[in-house]
Amino acid sequence: MKSFVSFAFFLVATTAVPAVPVLIAPKSDVPVSVSDSVPDSVSDSENITLREFVFKESSDKPYLVLDCETGQIDEVSVRDYVIGAVAAEMPASFEPEALKAQAVAAHTYAERQRNIQNENPDSALGNADFSDDPNKYQAFFTNEQIRQYFGDNYRTHYEKISSAVDDVLDYILVYDDEPIIAAFHSMSSGITESAENVWGTAVDYLIPVDSKSDISAPRYTDEVKITESFFKSRLEKVFDGVNLGDDPHKWIEIVDVSDSGTVLTAKAGDITVTGSEIRDAFGLRSADFEISFDGNDVVFTTHGFGHGVGMSQYGANSMALEGKNWKQILAHYYPNADLVSIE
Repeated sequence: MKSFVSFAFFLVATTAVPAVPVLIAPKSDVPVSVSDSVPDSVSDSENITLREFVFKESSDKPYLVLDCETGQIDEVSVRDYVIGAVAAEMPASFEPEALKAQAVAAHTYAERQRNIQNENPDSALGNADFSDDPNKYQAFFTNEQIRQYFGDNYRTHYEKISSAVDDVLDYILVYDDEPIIAAFHSMSSGITESAENVWGTAVDYLIPVDSKSDISAPRYTDEVKITESFFKSRLEKVFDGVNLGDDPHKWIEIVDVSDSGTVLTAKAGDITVTGSEIRDAFGLRSADFEISFDGNDVVFTTHGFGHGVGMSQYGANSMALEGKNWKQILAHYYPNADLVSIE
């Protein structure tokens, strides 16, 4: 049986922006394990542009999904794919307007990935548009997997998700007539992060925006406690050739932090590293972290969950609870992008 672990994922735009999934567990309301001006409101969010999408001919074409377990390439209708992606990526208990926003992001992801595969085919995919591997692509559940995943709640959750998807299936987000990099994450540290700070490439619609409600999300603040011996051995394994010295308090020193809280650069012993590298090395929930010591233990305290770029899922749900609709949510988290109809 396949594992039903899901990854909040962002779409690969170019080779300059790598695929970095962010682990969440959508079956629960509380994700477990392992995301500059800040607007004060979203009062202008209704101004999102609505126009015809230039890739109209692909709107009803099934997606070709490689089943990594069987090696088979399956034809999946657009509707079934988006339903399966939303079920895999966002808790079904979230508000319908948040689920709709997630559906548009998932649909946008699929359209962009198909375009990328058509223009620069990945031989590992064969003729498929993408695979069901959540480590590389957006997570996706088949209907059978959704049924197993939700168990006794299948009918209720499926009807809720499919209804949300049906309301927005004709829409995706574009920028310069291309589907956008529909980045999303579980929760930010209160302000979303820029793509430039995380992946080194500026993206006009992936810029910091206010997401203060994330501060009250479950496990917004989290701690990872490790022994000094593991701390040392892990640093030496991950950062080959590093010279740490004798003082554990200087084995990692934070150098530069973004306005959104992301550790941009740090010193690991005698070498310069990124906050994302430290996050990966110790399995932290985000790169917004501080380091402290408790006796002989090292404590990482993190804020938020994920890379922090694009739409915050908990932020989207909070906006929905406040009465905002899916268009307002998308306009807030993807400013400068256009919402277009591909009907």
